[in-house]
Amino acid sequence: MSYRSSEWFGKKDKMGFIYRSWMKNQGIPEDLFDGRPVIGICNTWSELTPCNAHLRDIAEWVKRGVYEAGGFPLEFPIMSLGETLLKPTAMLFRNLASMDAEESIRGNPLDGIVLLTGCDKTTPSTLMGAASVDLPTLVVPGGPMLNGKYQGRDIGSGTAVWQLTDELKVGKISYDEYAHAESCMSRSPGHCMTMGTASTMACMAESLGMTLPGGAAIPAVDSRRKVLAQLSGRRIVQMVREDLKMSKILTREAFENAIMVNAAIGGSSNFIIHLTAIAGRIGVALNLEDFDTVGSKVPLLLNLMPSGKFLMEDFYYAGGLPVILQELQSVLHLDALTVNGKTHRENIAERVVCHNTQVIAEYDNPIIREAGIVVLKGNLALNGAVIKPSAATPALMKHRGRAVVFENIEDYHHRIDDPDLDIDESCVMVLKSVGPVGYPGMPEVGNMVLPKKLLDKGITDMVRISDGRMSGTAYGTVVLHVSPESAIGGNLALVENGDLVELDVEAKKIHLDVSEEELSRRRAHWKRSAPAATRGYVNLYVNHVQQADKGADLDFLVGKSGSRVLRDSH
Repeated sequence: MSYRSSEWFGKKDKMGFIYRSWMKNQGIPEDLFDGRPVIGICNTWSELTPCNAHLRDIAEWVKRGVYEAGGFPLEFPIMSLGETLLKPTAMLFRNLASMDAEESIRGNPLDGIVLLTGCDKTTPSTLMGAASVDLPTLVVPGGPMLNGKYQGRDIGSGTAVWQLTDELKVGKISYDEYAHAESCMSRSPGHCMTMGTASTMACMAESLGMTLPGGAAIPAVDSRRKVLAQLSGRRIVQMVREDLKMSKILTREAFENAIMVNAAIGGSSNFIIHLTAIAGRIGVALNLEDFDTVGSKVPLLLNLMPSGKFLMEDFYYAGGLPVILQELQSVLHLDALTVNGKTHRENIAERVVCHNTQVIAEYDNPIIREAGIVVLKGNLALNGAVIKPSAATPALMKHRGRAVVFENIEDYHHRIDDPDLDIDESCVMVLKSVGPVGYPGMPEVGNMVLPKKLLDKGITDMVRISDGRMSGTAYGTVVLHVSPESAIGGNLALVENGDLVELDVEAKKIHLDVSEEELSRRRAHWKRSAPAATRGYVNLYVNHVQQADKGADLDFLVGKSGSRVLRDSH
């Protein structure tokens, strides 16, 4: 069988000499160029991405498996995106990292790909890039951190940050206690151990069929994470021999499965943007309404922060995602293919047992009857907005209140704790200019911290609306991803202090109680801000990024170019 890499290493001419000779300076023996499958290990390791800082070790276990199966592993780096350090937001660079992955895969002698992922954007960016090439590919997630332990209780990454920050703000804890919690929360390698976006993306990959069964929830430091990596190395070689490409796995049914699973686990609202972008790359039609019709009626089965009390370590010990798939078997497309060559039906037919029903509930006795992310529409979000009911306050799911408007994030930070700010708990906080174009990059600032004077009163939640995102670790009655965004003239740009805003989640409605005539008058006076940048990638981004309802991908990246490269380099 002739593989794609033979177009490089199999040549018996000048180009073959070049391709093989320079590789040999790494001590690679002749027989590794004998026509065996070449496996690219796409590594998002970086010390600037703490969640992924252990992936160099994981790569060695993947290589071991590749060698055992008769393949030739070659590890390569791409841009790594760490949500915790990268300014102004890692989301700004998701599409850039996807381009890095796509061109690195297409331009090199690779037959199959293993994606090593962890922090939020590293999973969707690599999947997007790989999907545009469409070679046999599987994902090895880096795994979550161990549970945080603080003052005799479990604390979850991200979720505890919001909680402790509120407590510090109102004087419930001292700064010394707050600082001590930093070490207690993050005490091992791995990504957030709450059901934040990183854990959501790992579960997304498994539910799509892109990860070996059970791989999403294994803690990063558990020895079984290394076993998963080694088995994945073996399996990718077989996938190349079977020509099991991504397009055979990422079908419409696979995407619908992911939507239903995300609802059942209380996954991040960021899931919508990332799954939509992946679908756009592989060529599966997926729109915002699909997340509502497919997922909004699915029950919440996983009792995990921020929608519950447990953490990813507990999820794994309870049985992990295979138990969720088993509980959802009456609604899932079980005949969807997965990277191990079997269907979900075949995978869960093997021994799948729930070991803790406090962590994973039964389908007929769920934590919440209908928990999927709800798509809202109305004159405030003509193309849609989203809310995560499992993380919201039930009493606020139908609410009408006076708008308190912040024109941008600097305005919010400047005024939010002003004692004279005209705001009470019945108000609706509105934040503009934090969408894909406006910030730029659509940061995780939608879960605005409440004013200190309301926190002092014991208020813990209010309705908040923005064209930005929020961390999957966050919680609250927060309307996100308003589209079109304010920076390009969406009606969110026209909201003024004192306007009445109506939220009705059951009716899937977000409405600004202002007449069309008044909105037209305001629009006539509205002026678009100057572009965020006039050079470089940011300039490219703001000129080509699509809106949130389209996945915020760059318009020219939608679709795929395939794996063929017709010209040599010399």
